[in-house]
Amino acid sequence: MEPNVFEEMAKRYDTEERMELAQVVVNEVKKELQDSTSKTLIDYGSGTGLVSLALTDMVKSVLLVDSSEQMLEVAKAKIMQRGILNADVLYSDFTQGTPNMKADIVLMSLVLLHIPDTVQILQELSNILHDGGKLIIVDFDKNENISHPKVHNGFVHEELKDQLSEAGFRATEIRTFHHGHQIFMKKDASMFIASSSK
Repeated sequence: MEPNVFEEMAKRYDTEERMELAQVVVNEVKKELQDSTSKTLIDYGSGTGLVSLALTDMVKSVLLVDSSEQMLEVAKAKIMQRGILNADVLYSDFTQGTPNMKADIVLMSLVLLHIPDTVQILQELSNILHDGGKLIIVDFDKNENISHPKVHNGFVHEELKDQLSEAGFRATEIRTFHHGHQIFMKKDASMFIASSSK
């Protein structure tokens, strides 16, 4: 198995740039979480929890799921330090199969671009959502200036809508909400938020 690059990055992952970008994402996701205090949220590909740990007061519980144990160690330390009582972590990689669990909301922030088979992961996420549940995806718009063998160079809204529909989601709203300087592989890029209901 190839080494997980995120394991090596974990300790120095929370750079100022990443924290700033995470705050932009948090502000946008919060709009999707109005009236969610009774809902359970899974942050898939949570990393160190930069986004989801800022959302714990808006939902009943948050489960941070990541395939990097080191990232989750950093997240666990934050949960302890901040005395957050409704957050937990789970080491898992849903591309290898989904644990038997359910949630009302799944959040995936800047994760989809790292997963080769987009439709498969969307189907896995659909499986863990309750009926009527919500999938929130934050990622980069398609960017022709970026080329990397392990990363999608962003997504075209209409294509992603089709893939979500193929994975069993009913309605999807997608909008671009942020344009940033050198935020995607050191290139200027824009980010979208997609909200889909199961």
